[in-house]
Amino acid sequence: MAGLFLASPVPRPPLHSPAFVRRLPCPQPPLSVFLCRSNFHTTTTTTRSSDSSLLHHNPVARSTAISVDAMPENLGHPSLEIIGGARQTFLRALKNLDHPYHPFPIIGRNCHVETIFAAFFRSLPDVRFRRECLRTQDDGAVALDWVAGDDKQLPADSPTLILLPGLTGGSEDSYVRHMLIRARKRGWRVVVFNSRGCGNSPVTTARESRNCPLSGAVSLCNPFNLPIADEDFHKGFNNVYDKALANSLRKIFMKHALLFEDIGGEYDIQLAANAKTVREFDEGLTRVSFGFKSADDYYASSSSSDLIKDVSTPLLCIQAANDPIAPARGIPRQGIEENQHCLLIVTPKGGHLGWVAGDEAPFGAPWTDPFVIDFLEHQEKSSRENRSSCFQPNMEPQYTDVVWPVLH
Repeated sequence: MAGLFLASPVPRPPLHSPAFVRRLPCPQPPLSVFLCRSNFHTTTTTTRSSDSSLLHHNPVARSTAISVDAMPENLGHPSLEIIGGARQTFLRALKNLDHPYHPFPIIGRNCHVETIFAAFFRSLPDVRFRRECLRTQDDGAVALDWVAGDDKQLPADSPTLILLPGLTGGSEDSYVRHMLIRARKRGWRVVVFNSRGCGNSPVTTARESRNCPLSGAVSLCNPFNLPIADEDFHKGFNNVYDKALANSLRKIFMKHALLFEDIGGEYDIQLAANAKTVREFDEGLTRVSFGFKSADDYYASSSSSDLIKDVSTPLLCIQAANDPIAPARGIPRQGIEENQHCLLIVTPKGGHLGWVAGDEAPFGAPWTDPFVIDFLEHQEKSSRENRSSCFQPNMEPQYTDVVWPVLH
């Protein structure tokens, strides 16, 4: 999430035969999930500066994080690392965390095998979407994919789940659709935010928002510290992910290359068009678009690890200790431990958005999905109870601006 979007605006850090690289799908980008309340008849579209944080200044969410009645603490299974200032508050809402994490045999032994298996072989649920294209302040466009028919079948005040895939991700990704299906069974309205050029959405310029109160947020496989993630991205087997992701970025860029013709300035269009690595693409195009002096400056300034201390919306972060793309050593454990709104769960295995474990393994939904839904369901219930006790009759609810991230 740009600003404090914890799947950072640069969730880059992502096998060595060139032929294999061309066949390899882009590594699944980090996923961020938001649950909000909105009345579809009154929700409005606005534009905001991209550097605002959508996890700050949420009075409803802030109060729910500290108002849960005292209950016996669920410590979780020793196979899981569980920390965070919100541990005592949120952990009890997550069912079955007292069970050990059992990776699927053979597949779960190696982080690269698990990551690639999930990308190639995880089932893809069939979902029909209705696309809504929104124009941004700079004349750009983003695509929102809503589940077709929900506008007629669901109550106007149904909770809305916002799914934000990371770099090059979109509504066609299997892990996105599995989460969507699970949430839809709860009666939630679901929308996938496709960033510019992703999910077959257009790029119309060389940066969006809705007013709604957030109940909670979740980040999965977030490369919190981008310099660390970038460093590991160029080691060993990770170079193959780097080439595959750079190839995906080039394809998106080449579809819209005319927009950048004669653009001038510090842009290095040739470098971006021929980039063999994500760093080269960012150096030639991305860092210039956002006003940074270099790719290193871009990564250092965009790391969510520096902002975790300021999060005030209930936030669940789930990481894998062996994630090759989002290194565990980059997790801001101290910041999460000291923040009463944050909870971190680190599984011993899982790869990058693999998590081939649990009842639905190996082809079904990731191990994480039930815990994400339990967490958001708990936050929605707490938020609803809080609103009932805080809002007076005929009093207009206060809304928090949700600032959509800028993800290229």
